[in-house]
Amino acid sequence: MEVLIRPATATDLGSVRDIYNYYVSRSTCTFQIELDTEARRLAWFRDRSAAHPVIVAEAAGEVVGWAALSGWNARCGYSRTVEASVYIRHDLHRRGVGMSLMRELIERARSAGHHTIIGGACTEQAASLALQAALGFEQVACFREVGYKFGRWLDVAYMQLFLGSKDPPHQALPMER
Repeated sequence: MEVLIRPATATDLGSVRDIYNYYVSRSTCTFQIELDTEARRLAWFRDRSAAHPVIVAEAAGEVVGWAALSGWNARCGYSRTVEASVYIRHDLHRRGVGMSLMRELIERARSAGHHTIIGGACTEQAASLALQAALGFEQVACFREVGYKFGRWLDVAYMQLFLGSKDPPHQALPMER
């Protein structure tokens, strides 16, 4: 499948929300239980920056997947650690869309000066874990029964990719309050 990877715009948010909401109601790839709303997705999008971008995969003029980098922890000492999220339209899995999005996220994380990327996935999500492993992520933890969805407790595996930067950030970090 030929896709264009590009920065997301506000006009993409309906498709982003629809892709995500499919998994909210049907899958353990997110532990969110309530469907995302237009207002919440817009607030989330407005909170993005070059350090925490949202990108989309577009095929034939339609958004078919999205990915984002988010802060790992709000404390300033964690500012160069990000978490990656990737969601593909449910009927388009295993066509390279997720790989393309994740590669672009990795490059954007490097360009933003991040040191490491964390990826978490329910252990039932073998494809998500395999995608991360194929890109060099290594499993660093597995938390047992930390999520509850569809009437059962679920485990979460955490993967990590170092980006090669050993230097501290060049800019001053905001002070923790």
